Amino acid sequence: MKSVTSYELQVTSFIRAFFLLVTCHLSLVTAVLAEDEVARIQEAYRNISDMKAGFVQKNYMKDLGRTDTYKGVLFIKRHSKMRWEYRGDKPQEIIINNDKILIYKKAEKQAFKSAFSRQTYGQAPVAMLSGFGKVREEFNITKKNKRLVLVPKNPMGNIVSVEIETSDEDFPIKSFIINDMRSNRIEIQLKDIEINTGLKDAAFDFSLPEGVNIYEHNF
Repeated sequence: MKSVTSYELQVTSFIRAFFLLVTCHLSLVTAVLAEDEVARIQEAYRNISDMKAGFVQKNYMKDLGRTDTYKGVLFIKRHSKMRWEYRGDKPQEIIINNDKILIYKKAEKQAFKSAFSRQTYGQAPVAMLSGFGKVREEFNITKKNKRLVLVPKNPMGNIVSVEIETSDEDFPIKSFIINDMRSNRIEIQLKDIEINTGLKDAAFDFSLPEGVNIYEHNF
């Protein structure tokens, strides 16, 4: 069995954190301004069944002293379906379909498949995707410099905090930052957002071309 690289671990940590954002069943904050903002986001999400957006992702790795930039397209459908298409020099796809996750590296002709469950990815993300949010129990939420700051009350992988920049558009999140214990940072900027376009379930199928090596394991 092929060993998991630090890159795959970073990707799964990012996916876990993003789930906390896109479902956004937020219900408790410690400041009045943050409470109003969270309530507005929650209300907006009630009317969203699917979403498509372009994204720019910047990964700052402190130990390496460098920032890597990626671009692509993101698709989300409730409940529990997500697809990231990274384009450019290192094309890859990350697909979550209910209880399965697939990471497909096109250039290497390799795919990594794993179960996606509360046991492997933490309780909060999966619970919220199922419409059963416990964010009030999981996070302390405040507002700082026009951003909402989510800090886990209990350990959640290597995530220290998630910062959300809100938007007044139909989709209420413009960008977010994920900070980890090693002072690494992942920044995601969303653009050209479209909601409720009628995404089909087939868009999240694990369909791979011939010749791709598939490795199954738990991260």
